[in-house]
Amino acid sequence: MQQAPLPPDVSWAAPPLRTSRRQARLTVGLVATVVFLTAIAPLATDMYVPAFPQVAGDLSTTATQVQLTLTTFFVGMALGQLIGGPVSDQRGRRIPLLAALAIMTVASIVCALAPTIEVMTVARFVQGFAGGWAMVIGRAVVVDVARGAQLVRVLNIIAGVGGLAPIVGPLVGGLILQLSSWRVSFWLVAVLGVAMTVTTLIAVPETLPREHRHAGGLRSFVGAGRTVLGNREYVGYLVVAGAAMGALFAYVATSAFVLQTMNGLSPIAYSIDFAANAAGMTAAALIAARLAGRVSTRKLILTGQIAALAAGIALLVGALWLGTPLPLALVSFFVLMTAQGLMIPNGGALASAAVPEHPGTGSALQGFVQWVAAGTIAPIAGLGGDHTAVPMAVLVTAGAVVSMAGLLAAARAARGSSGWMPEEKCSPGSDGIGSLCR
Repeated sequence: MQQAPLPPDVSWAAPPLRTSRRQARLTVGLVATVVFLTAIAPLATDMYVPAFPQVAGDLSTTATQVQLTLTTFFVGMALGQLIGGPVSDQRGRRIPLLAALAIMTVASIVCALAPTIEVMTVARFVQGFAGGWAMVIGRAVVVDVARGAQLVRVLNIIAGVGGLAPIVGPLVGGLILQLSSWRVSFWLVAVLGVAMTVTTLIAVPETLPREHRHAGGLRSFVGAGRTVLGNREYVGYLVVAGAAMGALFAYVATSAFVLQTMNGLSPIAYSIDFAANAAGMTAAALIAARLAGRVSTRKLILTGQIAALAAGIALLVGALWLGTPLPLALVSFFVLMTAQGLMIPNGGALASAAVPEHPGTGSALQGFVQWVAAGTIAPIAGLGGDHTAVPMAVLVTAGAVVSMAGLLAAARAARGSSGWMPEEKCSPGSDGIGSLCR
């Protein structure tokens, strides 16, 4: 995979806000490692989903039980991020990250060797838990060493380059099924776990000095969570990204039925369309990264929300009265996915910027909300069966509306204004690197 070029105006030195952090630098290697960490969830999911029928046959189980392994993975991802962030605020970043990668690698090996669906289900939960733990620490590392426009830019780069995983995952999974067994996909994830451990040892220093760590214990965790959730600006952006994530997984859960079952698209054509939509999301995130510090981040989010709302309304009209024709579905899905590239990473970046004193807890709650939304919305979107797109269209439309409400709440909290979008100003960043246009 070729690495996307980095913006020429990015200074890769960590902002000298605290003397003890001067040695922690935001290097290309560190960013590449965090991209690697964020790719584990889509790779572990998208390589595996095409093999559901083969898994059911090999393990002598039902399709529902196989689908449950996906749900337990999402639950593990959510809990891993919720717990991993605060633990890293207490213990530091590097050691907990390495531990999570080791556990994820072992769980992937157990999945590859699983003799029964019960073993597979438990191993998938552990795999998701450790993967979520690693992902949230990766984001916290970036928040430790970046500020202002640099933070927004880097998180968009991570989301954009990491967005290649949903493109590559299904293609690699399909190739594996053509050449070998579904178990090979889990062996591949285990190999990637070893590779991530090595790159972490080489490229990721400890970014949270002991003097800036929070005391441990349940009371500290609850206190930090209460502080973060008491920040109305943070909560608003949390809703922005969480609602967008729900709409995204409404698409992921139902697009195969809409395009293949209802419209007769071949599996190969569906994979190509899925990859094209993921590419649109990646391109949008990279464009947003280039615009960080020059264009209001809230305006970029609003642009994505308007596009997502338009796509949702088009899908709803098509589902209710037109039978969801293929051209309408293809265009609407592409617009919806591209819009997520403006909404999810930017919403997450502004949420992190709102609570710099608790980066681990803030990142943990973001990950928890987003993956709970994914795990909850995905099965709801399919309640109507495989011959209607109405539930999916309703969820996509509702997701855009709720995301807009979150942006309004965040804007009001940040500016103290009663208007929809208060006047935007790019204030100079305190890090001396650039401005953050909220």
